[in-house]
Amino acid sequence: MGDEVTGSALKHWDHPAYSARLQAGRAALAQLLADERLDRGRPMTGLELELDLVEPDGDPAFANDAVLEHLHTSGDEDALYGAQHELGAFNIELNLPPRLLDGAGLSWYESDLAAVLAEVREAAGKAGVQICPIGTMPTLATDHMSVDALSTARRYRILNEEIMSQRGEDLRIDIRGAESVDFTSSSIAPESANTSVQFHLQVAPEDFARHWNAAQAFAGVQVATAANSPYLFGRQLWAETRVILFEQGTDTRRANQRAAGAKPRAWFGERWIGGVLDLFDENYRHFSPLLPLCDEEDPAAVVAGGGVPVLQELRYHNGTVYRWNRPVYDVFRGRPHVRVENRVVAAGPTAVDICANMALFYGLVAHFADAEPPLSERMDFAQAAANFRSAARHGINADQWWPGLGLVPVRRLVLDELLPKAAEGLSALGVSARDADRYLGVIESRCRRGVNGATWQVARVQVAEHRQRLERRDALRAMVLDYAARSADGRPVHEWEV
Repeated sequence: MGDEVTGSALKHWDHPAYSARLQAGRAALAQLLADERLDRGRPMTGLELELDLVEPDGDPAFANDAVLEHLHTSGDEDALYGAQHELGAFNIELNLPPRLLDGAGLSWYESDLAAVLAEVREAAGKAGVQICPIGTMPTLATDHMSVDALSTARRYRILNEEIMSQRGEDLRIDIRGAESVDFTSSSIAPESANTSVQFHLQVAPEDFARHWNAAQAFAGVQVATAANSPYLFGRQLWAETRVILFEQGTDTRRANQRAAGAKPRAWFGERWIGGVLDLFDENYRHFSPLLPLCDEEDPAAVVAGGGVPVLQELRYHNGTVYRWNRPVYDVFRGRPHVRVENRVVAAGPTAVDICANMALFYGLVAHFADAEPPLSERMDFAQAAANFRSAARHGINADQWWPGLGLVPVRRLVLDELLPKAAEGLSALGVSARDADRYLGVIESRCRRGVNGATWQVARVQVAEHRQRLERRDALRAMVLDYAARSADGRPVHEWEV
């Protein structure tokens, strides 16, 4: 979804042709796989981060055009790290350049991320607002939920029109947690409350299934340890409300389709896979196109001629199926590859927290992708999905089912079982012991103290309500401003005072 939809492309909308070209793209990818032409180099990684903008009073600031304008007039294009619009007018997205993790790669990510956040913070200041890397925007109100809350970028307006057209009725946001929300919206604006961080890992095609399956198996652990989304529309809901909001906020299913068991576009999946094509086939089987734009490329001819196809249709369609671990086909420096895009973790709170979440993901996926027998033979897929749901509801206090252990508290599972395995995985990737100790140590401290972004937010709001006698909306504003200041300070969230 990072590509802008241009006016010239819109003139070529043709649904039947698009379906045919989707199949042509799938066939081209299958041929690249059969010919072993996809990159098998060292495992490149990447990071995308979404941010919220807030007003001086703590309310969301619908100012991404102004902030991006200040960034793009700074004169240093290399410093932008791919800054661009996201769904909401109070969101922006940052993309750090891909790199290897070996040596001090994690420290490199942290220093680069801290630098770019400082740059964006400065640009936001020029626009009179602040940045806030958080999972769901706590001060977003139902009053904000109109199409005007969406970015001016054309692709998001078209996406809104297509989702609402396919659905045929207003979206319903109905979430029951510590408190509850029941709200209908005539646009996909509620989905803009969500911001996340995505970790990318390029893998050899023959190893893709093992990496994706492993990532699915421990996705619940990631959500539980990194939960940072307890509030939506002024109510305390799930520890990681992003999960259920994403499912409901992008739901294109009509009522009869929901009743018949059709899949939501924000989807955990239905089974372990045997190869990357399984996921693209599921995309075609379960989900109709939202951005049916046809490129001029003939992928079969490109592949037959020894070239590298772009596969734009396949990529557009894949970009509107919101899997928590998504397959990606891409071309980097003229070389095609596949990678796992891990999307389960909320944005923030700080650069060091983000890199700790990154270390846990890369370490565990590296370890379990090579483990024998694989987790997919030791755990039912339905159990992995149940773990994910439980972690979203309960966060760091969730229980997780794990092979050989049964149902155990996630904090104990991480401390006793998974941190040593993550360290082994990072070592296999060439990460220095110093980096592994530093970032996995952050995860360890969260688990020992029982503190992550979600628990801190709830505790801070309770202080504002009970000690400062603030009404909920003002308590949320106070918390958001405190959160933004502490995020800028850079200390990991488990060290934040309430």
